[in-house]
Amino acid sequence: MPPTAAAPPQAAPTAYHPYQPPPSGGLGMKIPILFGAVIALLAANVYLFFQVTHLRDDFAKYRDSVAGELDKVRESSTLSTQSNLRRVEELKAQLAVARRQANLAAGEAKDEAIKKVQETEAKLQAAQERAQEQTNSKIADVKQATDTANSKISEVGTEVGTVKTDVASTKSQLEKTIADLKRTTGDVNGQGVLIATNAKELSALRELGERNYVEFDIKKQKTPQKVGDVGVLLKNADPKKHRYTIALTADDQTVEKKDRTINEPLQFLTSKARQPYELVVNSVKKDEIVGYLSVPKVQNGRN
Repeated sequence: MPPTAAAPPQAAPTAYHPYQPPPSGGLGMKIPILFGAVIALLAANVYLFFQVTHLRDDFAKYRDSVAGELDKVRESSTLSTQSNLRRVEELKAQLAVARRQANLAAGEAKDEAIKKVQETEAKLQAAQERAQEQTNSKIADVKQATDTANSKISEVGTEVGTVKTDVASTKSQLEKTIADLKRTTGDVNGQGVLIATNAKELSALRELGERNYVEFDIKKQKTPQKVGDVGVLLKNADPKKHRYTIALTADDQTVEKKDRTINEPLQFLTSKARQPYELVVNSVKKDEIVGYLSVPKVQNGRN
């Protein structure tokens, strides 16, 4: 609301006095003051009127601007609402389609699952039948193998009995052969020495396991031949008299054994063993001798 003009100040009531005319000089001063106050009041009212008019115009412009903005907001909101409604309708339609497809797919998946289960059951049944057939075949094979094994065990038992008999016979023959071995006195230690005169008796000596035996077949030549760790050089052989002469080399020393006969043990000591080596010639041929070298198993040096 526009401001109202201020009321002129009212003179405060005064106590009653008998009328006295004012002095003529005082009234002349108040009139111009009163007139100036009225003009100032009018000017203020005019200023206030223009201010109010200007405010009304600004308010009207602001109101129109706000109304325009509200119209734009309403229009934009309406468009957005319509767009959202269309989008919601589209989504509803898509959801309905998706549900129909899902139901259809579920039905197909169910049918497919049932088909898979049936196929799996058929495969499982076939596998079980094959496994049963294989098991039956293996049982038959095991039974046949068991029968064969029992038969072989029986045969082995028979063979074991035969082997035992053969072993006993061989042992008996071996003992007899050992008992028949020729025993002579050694020319080094003076003890009895068992002599093998053929391959059978040499095998019997090996069975005793007391010494090692190296067979040899030496022909006459210029250089010694190696027999075990001993060198043997045939110098002369007389088949008619069954005699021979050799040179033995052991520990870098050579000793001649002259005019020896067959099945005669030639004993000699080496630094490798406490017991003597024994060389026996079983056969004398022209420029050739055949026999064996008996070597102690314990090869510790002599002090």
